[in-house]
Amino acid sequence: MGTVRQNETKRESIGIGRERYLAHTDKLMMVVIYFDNGPTSEPDPPHSHPHEQISYVVEGKIIVFIGEEKQELGSGDMFTVPADIPHTVQLLTEHVRLVDCFTPLREDFLSS
Repeated sequence: MGTVRQNETKRESIGIGRERYLAHTDKLMMVVIYFDNGPTSEPDPPHSHPHEQISYVVEGKIIVFIGEEKQELGSGDMFTVPADIPHTVQLLTEHVRLVDCFTPLREDFLSS
């Protein structure tokens, strides 16, 4: 896949006020997610997947829920999610940007 330039990449809408774009190799994926619909009064519905995940908070503040744990995070913070563990976020600020890394690839994120 090579390089991905932010200003030359079409972002995919993943909900109202939410977009993403990504890059990947054969075994690793990085996804940049823009949330522009915060703050939210409740967390998003929890989800899980068979992929390991590490996420970096680029901008904004969130509460991250991983299993039974809950932490407030802001710019510069990171969190990890083991495979198959339910997790979600709640937006505490109007704008949040996350960078999520997954292994193996999230095939469900790839365009057909």
